[in-house]
Amino acid sequence: MAIINSKIYLAGEAPPYLRVYGFVERFYGTDTVPATYDPQTRVTSKDVVFQPETGVSVRLYLPDLDAGHPKKLPLVIYFHGGGFLINSTAEPTYHKMLNIQAREAKVLLVSVDYRLAPESPIPTLYDDSWAAIKWVASHMSGEKNGTEFWLRNFADFDRVFLAGDSAGANIAHHMAIRAGLKNNDLGKFKISGTLLVHPYFLGKCPIGSEVDDPDGKAMIDRRWLFICPSDQGCDDPLINPFVIGAPSLARLACDKILVCVAGIDYLRERGRLYYRTVVDSEWKGKAEYFETEGKNHVFHILDPTTEDAKEMFSRCAKFFNSE
Repeated sequence: MAIINSKIYLAGEAPPYLRVYGFVERFYGTDTVPATYDPQTRVTSKDVVFQPETGVSVRLYLPDLDAGHPKKLPLVIYFHGGGFLINSTAEPTYHKMLNIQAREAKVLLVSVDYRLAPESPIPTLYDDSWAAIKWVASHMSGEKNGTEFWLRNFADFDRVFLAGDSAGANIAHHMAIRAGLKNNDLGKFKISGTLLVHPYFLGKCPIGSEVDDPDGKAMIDRRWLFICPSDQGCDDPLINPFVIGAPSLARLACDKILVCVAGIDYLRERGRLYYRTVVDSEWKGKAEYFETEGKNHVFHILDPTTEDAKEMFSRCAKFFNSE
């Protein structure tokens, strides 16, 4: 702890999320709710620690299946947002939103509780997320390591999706890129599609409406530099997938991508650029785009009861269930 002459000194901060004094003080995203049966959505959830040495876990969501519904469900591996700094699979707004999404889309959903910065520096959260994908993949037919009953009995491994919002969308992108490596340790496990909701990407040079808000850009850029103080800054390929040296988008290991953007979100320009860049790349899949006008960042999580939020859930459900 940074204590000098009985005083505690500030060692760093990422407003408005947290401050570091030798220990981390978070101001948001620390509340939790237990995994349980939700009577409103008829979705059951449970937590599974899949990596005992680190304590990294997932929260699984299984909707009630109506009579006649196929037993096997599309499988969605979800990465929550929070700027890489806050939130968890048990955070109340995320838990509520994923209950709704699992019910709406009739999917088996696996929400990954990766470790957060700054206690766990970059690239820990990417490695945790990849470990979760490998754990899920171990449950495919013929594999010997999978022990989770829900995955073995309800997951359709021919319809596997990566998904995330904000920082989680950033993670989903990088997991799809990593899965495109020839030696990816996933065996026959394949990804059908990737959903990026209000993706968290940056860049040193402002684009579009970012030019008109230099103070806002400076604040968000400083937050990334706090998380990942590399020489490349906001042109590090982890946060800017468009720079020279970033992995080719042709490596995206999925057949389709849906990019969702909110019309007044500060990050909207990067989401639009991502969609256009994917379309213009050598990637052979199908790219889809969905924009909600007049809405801000992750509006559907903050209030999932609005008509715009319901339209978002419906659009995502269609993506998970269409051929």
